[in-house]
Amino acid sequence: MSPSHTEGRPSATATADLDVIARAASREAGGVPPDLLGDYLPAVLDAARTGRRLVITELAGYGRSGERAAESGVALRGLVDLFLSATWRLWRELPGLDARTADLRAAGLGVLRAADDAVAAAAEGFERAHLSIARREEAERLEFVDDLLSGRGGAADLLVRGERLGLRLAGPHVVVLAGYAAGVTATRPLGKEIDRLVAEAAAPSPSLTVTRGGRFVAVTGVTDGGEVGRVAVALVRALTRGHPDLVRDDPRPWRVAFGRAYPGPGGVRRSYDEAGDALDVAQRLGMPDPVVDAADLLVYQVLLRDRAAITDLVGALLTPLAGARGGAQPLLATLQEYYACGGVAVEAARRLHLSVRAVTYRLARVKALTGHDPADPAQGLALRVAVIGARMLDWPATAL
Repeated sequence: MSPSHTEGRPSATATADLDVIARAASREAGGVPPDLLGDYLPAVLDAARTGRRLVITELAGYGRSGERAAESGVALRGLVDLFLSATWRLWRELPGLDARTADLRAAGLGVLRAADDAVAAAAEGFERAHLSIARREEAERLEFVDDLLSGRGGAADLLVRGERLGLRLAGPHVVVLAGYAAGVTATRPLGKEIDRLVAEAAAPSPSLTVTRGGRFVAVTGVTDGGEVGRVAVALVRALTRGHPDLVRDDPRPWRVAFGRAYPGPGGVRRSYDEAGDALDVAQRLGMPDPVVDAADLLVYQVLLRDRAAITDLVGALLTPLAGARGGAQPLLATLQEYYACGGVAVEAARRLHLSVRAVTYRLARVKALTGHDPADPAQGLALRVAVIGARMLDWPATAL
């Protein structure tokens, strides 16, 4: 805002170079950008001449400066020091003070410099305490979530601790997990971005987010039933914003999975286990959809729970395929696409970029090697389950 000038009075720049004052204040504040002052110095100069108060629009501008400072990592102490240093330096250069008011000038300067030092020190102490409280609260939150998801602690204790964090665990809650795909390393922290996006998506239901085991964990209450989908979208949005380079290299560098809604602390743990199993299954099977619902993958989770049985099935039915020319992998890929398209050889051939004759030949080789006909309903079921098991066990790349 440009200062007003009364005719006959010297201009601001006649006795005070505001740019010089701003740069000097910036150096004293440790290099805080001087542009954060905005129009503060001309406004104060005008206020000194007219006795007016700073107006709402000016104060709003300084509020925006505070927001910019916080977003760019400027400490509160530095921001306060910048404004107060600029203030006492401007006071020293104010026009209209002659020798008769030299004592007043010196006294005012002493008061302003003392206020600068004291307020900056108080701001630094406030930041230290705020950081300490934030760290303590974060540690308490992580400990609570760890106890909740690992089954430690009594239900009554977890209910009370959850209430302090805004979660009323007696009601139904869902756990949503987000994890990066195998081989992807995320190096840029997302911090409060995920907290904010998840809280907005889950509203009006309460939510809580933490990082556990390299995965983002979001626990949200269920009120209208739409929270889960909104939170899943929010996680994808946060991951996309946080790591745009990953998205350019791989359109699906992460996966999001959610369990079903259950009441009580035990229900949260159950939803978490379901989401974790679904995330693992989706990763093993290479599912194209980056967001998966545990309820849609229950059959696969049943197979994983009896790992010994599925390993025996894969070994008994599919091990003979390793004796085929080219190994087992081409025959497995053919079976996978054959079953995925409902047992239609023509469609399987299109998906595999093979001729129909090549596909039927491979299916015949499977029958000859395993003794099971892929087209027979009863025998085909066993083969189909074995193929799913092979993908989940990463066979034949991994030995049984």
